[in-house]
Amino acid sequence: MHGYDEYAYGMWVVVAFNIAIFLFFTLGFLKPRGGQQWRSMGVVIAFIVALFAEMYGFPLTIYLLVGWLGSAYPALQPFSHKFGHLWVVVLGGSTAAWVLVMGLSIIVLLAGYTLLSKGWTQIHGAQGRLVTDGIYAYVRHPQYTGLFLVILGFLIQWPTLLTVLMAPILVIAYVKLARSEERRALNEFGVKYKEYMEQTPASFFPPLRLWKEFLFVKVPRQAT
Repeated sequence: MHGYDEYAYGMWVVVAFNIAIFLFFTLGFLKPRGGQQWRSMGVVIAFIVALFAEMYGFPLTIYLLVGWLGSAYPALQPFSHKFGHLWVVVLGGSTAAWVLVMGLSIIVLLAGYTLLSKGWTQIHGAQGRLVTDGIYAYVRHPQYTGLFLVILGFLIQWPTLLTVLMAPILVIAYVKLARSEERRALNEFGVKYKEYMEQTPASFFPPLRLWKEFLFVKVPRQAT
C-alpha cells in the first residue's frame, strides 16, 4: 500500500464533510457581501479546500518531503496520520509532541471561533448601527482577528506547502478589506466613526495585557 504499512489518506468523503462544516460556520460568521468581500472569502475557501484535501485526501506535502529527504525523513511511517502533523515530526514524533501540537492548535482555533462568534452576535444585534462596545472596544476588526487565529491554528496543526504560501495572501486580502470597510464607515457614520478610530487605534490585535478580557469577559466594554 504505497510501500508503507500505514496509509491514512484517500478519504475524500471526510475531505468534503470537513470543508462543508468549516465553510458553513465561517460563511455564517463573516457573511460576505459585495465583490471585495467575496474575493477575500475566496482566498479563505481556497485555503480550507487545500488544507483538508491534504489532511485527508492526497498528502502532497508529505510526498514532496519524503521524495526530497528520502530515508532522512524523521518518521518511520510518514503516511500515517500522526506524522502528517509536520510540527510533531519536527519535535521528534513522540506522543508528547503530538499532544503539545494538537493542544496548542485547538486553543488557538477555539479563540478564533470565539471572536468570530462574538463579533457576529454584536453586528447582527446592531442591525446596521455603529458598534463600538464589547469586543469592538478593543479592536476595530475583531472578526478578522478571529479569522487570523483560525488560520494560525490550522497552520500549527497541519502545515502544508500550499497553505503556508496562501496564509500571507489571505492576511493581506483581509487587511485591505478592513481598510476599505473603514473608509465606507467614515462616509456613513462620519465624526462618530472617526472618534471611534481615535479611541480604538488597534485594527486587529489589542495589547497582550487585554487578551484575557478580550476573549472571556462577557460584560460589554465601552470604547474610552
